Amino acid sequence: MKGIIFTEFIDLVENEFGLEICQQMFDETNDHGHYTAVGSYDHRDLVKLIIALSKITGVSPEALQEVYGEAVFNSLLESLPGMPDQQHNTFSFIQRVEEHIHTEVKKLYPDATPPQFRFLSLTETQMVMDYRSARCMSHVCLGLIKGCAKHFNEQVLINMDPYDDRKSHVRFSIDLIPG
Repeated sequence: MKGIIFTEFIDLVENEFGLEICQQMFDETNDHGHYTAVGSYDHRDLVKLIIALSKITGVSPEALQEVYGEAVFNSLLESLPGMPDQQHNTFSFIQRVEEHIHTEVKKLYPDATPPQFRFLSLTETQMVMDYRSARCMSHVCLGLIKGCAKHFNEQVLINMDPYDDRKSHVRFSIDLIPG
């Protein structure tokens, strides 16, 4: 997993919970906390940090992932190389994630294994897609979708239907709420 995911998570923890909680999270996991945005790290280390933070704060791991995904959307958007400015709404952007962003990420980082999206249906008001990732972080994806909708000043209703206990395969139904 790319280091920017770790550094953004640590920044969020420091900003939302403070340095003491952040240090306690590192202590609980025996983690040194020395991550760089350009490094590559085992995603299981991030999972350990999330679980430790959940135990410390009483906030569920799923809620922490969702808040993180929503908060990190704009930072990730700014870090993407060559993202065309064609996107004018949430649905078109999400489609470009699979078509363009994941392709570019793999070019820049050949060892990267981004999640896969498979689009099942799309209308002007609804998108149905399958999310697959061995990292089982579908709630981060949920937060990213929410962050994307916020970026485009759109309101959406999102349903998640997991197809396995690990949530490595989840169907998202995203409905645009007319405004």
